[in-house]
Amino acid sequence: MSYDSHDKEWIDSGYVSRMFPRRDRNAHKGNFGHVLVVAGKRGMAGAAVLSAGAALRSGCGLVTVHVPEGERSVIHIAHPSAIVSPDSSDCFSELPEDMTKYTAVGAGPGLGTSVKTVAALGRLMDAGLPMVLDADALNIISMHPEYAGRIPRGSVLTPHIGELRRLLKSGWTDEGKRNEMVRALAESTGAVVVVKGANTMICPPSGHLKFNTTGNPGMAKGGSGDVLAGLVAGLLARGFDAEDAAIAGVFLHGAAGDRAAELFGEESMNASDILDNIRISLSGCSL
Repeated sequence: MSYDSHDKEWIDSGYVSRMFPRRDRNAHKGNFGHVLVVAGKRGMAGAAVLSAGAALRSGCGLVTVHVPEGERSVIHIAHPSAIVSPDSSDCFSELPEDMTKYTAVGAGPGLGTSVKTVAALGRLMDAGLPMVLDADALNIISMHPEYAGRIPRGSVLTPHIGELRRLLKSGWTDEGKRNEMVRALAESTGAVVVVKGANTMICPPSGHLKFNTTGNPGMAKGGSGDVLAGLVAGLLARGFDAEDAAIAGVFLHGAAGDRAAELFGEESMNASDILDNIRISLSGCSL
């Protein structure tokens, strides 16, 4: 299939604002979905804190965080409004008892790639819920290419450039070749592929590329991607389809980063500052 310049589009605030309907005054938490965040092996609870915090800011109704038993107090203290699902191991090794209560999953930040986690991720994908797959979830898929066929349709992959190279098992000579390879990945998996970086690119299975207009170099800090993964997962849970969740999440994440840069400067800002400013960027889009 061939593409031309008409297959590219820029995302702005007007585009994203139209995605957010006014909330019904009679709505309750059950109307806005329940996201399961699977993140943070032992010693990496910060990744779970950032992802869960962003999910809590997404507007979804309920957030459950699956972490090792020994890390559960970190989540309770950082996010008292989140539900904790404890894993009996020091890493992700088992699914929550009842997967039917969730409407979407965000998985990957700080998970590691142990044998137990590899097996558990496969079972999680087989549950069939729309997922955001980030960080170590993507690394596991790269290590086990057969897992690509287990990615639920309507999911979102959020690789940075290094993770993308590992997923594709290849480099590229120019941007056009990269985009062609990303389109092929999106089509083969049925997932939306978000290539993180300056003017982050969103590629749905249709191949129609969209590029973000928010964000700044100060966001190039550890943990920024964890925030994005949680935010997109929360939007999936509340009912956005994969493409709209990716578009809105990327735009709002970048806008929050721009606000953080205004307050703290690009050098000093960090991922927690992006998380704290999602509320500002989202309030500008909600009707």
